[in-house]
Amino acid sequence: MAAEVVGAEWCGLRWTAIMLVTGFLVLASAQGTSLEQDDASSRYINGTQKFKSDNDLFTRMFNFLWQQGPRLWSYEHVWPEMKLGWKIVVGTVIGFLGAAFGTVGGVGGGGIFVPMLTLIIGFDQKSSTAISKCMITGAALSSVIYNLRLRHPTLDLPLIDYDLALLFQPMLVLGISIGVAFNVIFSDWMITALLIITFLGTSTRAFFKGIETWKKETIIKKEAARRQMQSNVDPREEVEYKPLPGGPSNGTPTEIRESKRTEVPIIENLYWRELQILVAVWVIILGLQISKNYTTTCSAAYWALNLLQIPVAFGVTTYEAVNLYKGHRVIASKGESNTDWKVHQLVLYSACGIIAGIVGGLLGLGGGFILGPVFLELGIPPQVSSATATFAMTFSASMSVIEYYLLRRFPIPYALYFAVVATLSAVVGQHVVRKVVIILGRASIIIFILALTIFVSAISLGGVGIADMVEKIEHKEYMGFDNICTYDA
Repeated sequence: MAAEVVGAEWCGLRWTAIMLVTGFLVLASAQGTSLEQDDASSRYINGTQKFKSDNDLFTRMFNFLWQQGPRLWSYEHVWPEMKLGWKIVVGTVIGFLGAAFGTVGGVGGGGIFVPMLTLIIGFDQKSSTAISKCMITGAALSSVIYNLRLRHPTLDLPLIDYDLALLFQPMLVLGISIGVAFNVIFSDWMITALLIITFLGTSTRAFFKGIETWKKETIIKKEAARRQMQSNVDPREEVEYKPLPGGPSNGTPTEIRESKRTEVPIIENLYWRELQILVAVWVIILGLQISKNYTTTCSAAYWALNLLQIPVAFGVTTYEAVNLYKGHRVIASKGESNTDWKVHQLVLYSACGIIAGIVGGLLGLGGGFILGPVFLELGIPPQVSSATATFAMTFSASMSVIEYYLLRRFPIPYALYFAVVATLSAVVGQHVVRKVVIILGRASIIIFILALTIFVSAISLGGVGIADMVEKIEHKEYMGFDNICTYDA
């Protein structure tokens, strides 16, 4: 139970910290910003701007964050010509490495793809996000197909945990819809602040989780070597790799039945009932999203189609949560037959699914940046955590690709090329890392790759965001909230 409690508390505390820091940044920015235009809350006396109340911080904050009046504008996309050159070569190398590391860690690699497409290839930010989704989808889909042949490292189960996906995937998809709307409303500096705080916190937590797992693996390897010596076995023989049962967060080991099969036919690893439910959620919400694009923004039909996503996502997640609470279903990949789930834990984990989606939609990334660390906190083995996060991310990323295609948000030749690069890279990365884990006997390598990918994404995306923010400050551009009803991109 320690893993569930720690995971729930970590998810809730992190989101609370993000909100508090964002509020502080808003207050600080409002306090330090001088308003240049005359508006309803200020007046000029002897050529000097005076506020009705010199200490009215909240009025100044409102004026900083919200510019009154309509702000009709159209976004201009930048699509460079596709031709062989150093940009394509460098972009291919970075995309290959990003997809390899991203899929192994279960985060997709969007935090590396977007800066590469923007800074090196030359796309605008929104087109880079759309092509990044194509790359994430290709990499995630190939990883899922690869993982569908594999079994759980210690149990006779599929590597992908379908019950875990049922609990998180519907809320992840719903959260992405909310995050996309927030992406339009929030200013770039707010998104950058949220990104840096979230990614640095998540990567740090994952890094320490990797150290914890590494230490436990060391103890297991030493114990295995000692038993071999006592059994008069040749010490020069390699100690067989025994992954941590139940994941790194469990306080006490549980009795498990080790799987002797590492690979099986794909059909044997498919749980059709759970898969059908997940596909149904994907189809329904995708249909609502596509239908929404053919309505007038902020019309009654627009909001009705948005709100209809809520009962679909909540219905499936609630169904899974109730079954987990009553013991009718279990998160079997943990290696624990009976987990005493608490109501507040299931609520918090469902909220983490929404948060992962919101962050993914807000930043144009996959939700794996949040789901991966959360799964580890739950005590899920690293291999299962990575595979299940990638599985859930495939649904959300592919949904975004279809929407972007219908809206003509990316050039097809570029998208196809980089999607193929990411697809091939994901297979290579999964195969190589799997062999390394078996040879070294350390699944913690996957956690360190996860932490490294998130950290690099924080630096790259954060750097791009800060540079853009400085440029806007120099040009004295508006840096507050945007009106979603008058936005056109």
